[in-house]
Amino acid sequence: MQPAARIAAAIELLSEIAKEDRPADQVAGYYFRNRRYIGSKDRRAISDRVWGCLRRRARLGWWLAALKVEDFPRERVIADLVLTDRLDQATISAAFSGEKNCPEKLTPEDRRLIGALQGKDIFHHDMSQPVRGEFPDWIEPRLAELFGEHLPREMAVLRDEAPVDLRVNSLKTDRDSARGALAKEGFKAEPTRYSPLGLRLPARVALTAQELFKAGLIEVQDEGSQLVALLVDAKPGHSVMDFCAGAGGKTLALAAAMQNKGRLFACDTHEGRSERAVLRFRRAGVHNVTRRVLDDEGSKWLKRQKEVFDRVLVDAPCSGSGTWRRNPDAKWRLSEQDLAELTALQARILDQTASLVKQGGRLIYATCSLLPEENERQIERFLAAHREFTVMPLPEVWAESIGGDCPVSGPYLRLTPASHETDGFYAAVLSKAKS
Repeated sequence: MQPAARIAAAIELLSEIAKEDRPADQVAGYYFRNRRYIGSKDRRAISDRVWGCLRRRARLGWWLAALKVEDFPRERVIADLVLTDRLDQATISAAFSGEKNCPEKLTPEDRRLIGALQGKDIFHHDMSQPVRGEFPDWIEPRLAELFGEHLPREMAVLRDEAPVDLRVNSLKTDRDSARGALAKEGFKAEPTRYSPLGLRLPARVALTAQELFKAGLIEVQDEGSQLVALLVDAKPGHSVMDFCAGAGGKTLALAAAMQNKGRLFACDTHEGRSERAVLRFRRAGVHNVTRRVLDDEGSKWLKRQKEVFDRVLVDAPCSGSGTWRRNPDAKWRLSEQDLAELTALQARILDQTASLVKQGGRLIYATCSLLPEENERQIERFLAAHREFTVMPLPEVWAESIGGDCPVSGPYLRLTPASHETDGFYAAVLSKAKS
């Protein structure tokens, strides 16, 4: 594809994303599957433009509003070509030729927009903190409460693209061997800062085509997510439940920690997500996992599991605010009503899972959220209602399950991109008293 055709495709894909309620990556996946003629390099170039516009949405929108221009995908892309790529009007005009597979010709309004933006920076001193940091206005008080004067730094890192983290499957290999194998395939991976199983690649790559991935030696998993799974401290012979297992990322890590020994239940309310995990389990060589869909029948089964599990991991449904650098569209689809519904759901799940934990066992609550009401406040509410549980100090659990320097000193794990170079994660490890 010519550069002009890539721009046209980016405008088309942004238009599709704007019309859909689904996450941008799902819309993009459908878009490319139905256009097999678009090669891998072209897909990468189109995706870079689209995700760049999503990451810069608030700032591009601010400029368009300041110039009284409608904020549509075509106008946003034109503004991005000027403000980010520094292209002049002649170059943009050549791409917007109106020819086959190219964007429609520039209108007088388009030319006025380009002229007004020429030489400008994408940042402007009049922009508010939410615009500069690329997050919704309504969430600013919550983030300011958490980060205080560090808010600009944290949001600056959160709006940028994340690296690619891999978890080495200890059932099949070790980190040094996997790193060497990646090097032979042309990928320079560095050990992650905290996770003893992690490797980091500097940029996105097509890993699914690599032999290490096909053979189940590595899985894509952010370092923060790896740490949450390690803090469960699941051991061979344990009975463990991954209550909100989804597509099985943490379940795989738990199975490896258990060395395929013991009982591991992967539970979820969505059968489709549970089904997608099957191939991952098979590829990784995992065979101690039982999947449970929590429909009516699954819920009946769950009621019979009182005080059965040594470890229960609740990786709760949440706002996903800690993953905004990977899913930049998610922040704009989140509302205060959504957040209220999520916190209510988190509370119900915590109350529901409390009875599943053995006396002397542990309940691990985790989110990929930055927001205190989904994290510390949920645990405070839970502890007030369930006196049989106490918080295990995070450094103590870290020393037992991971070792090395603990990144936090308080009772909970709280990770952020700016401070720890991971996605935003929260985790609390709660111990159930013995009678």
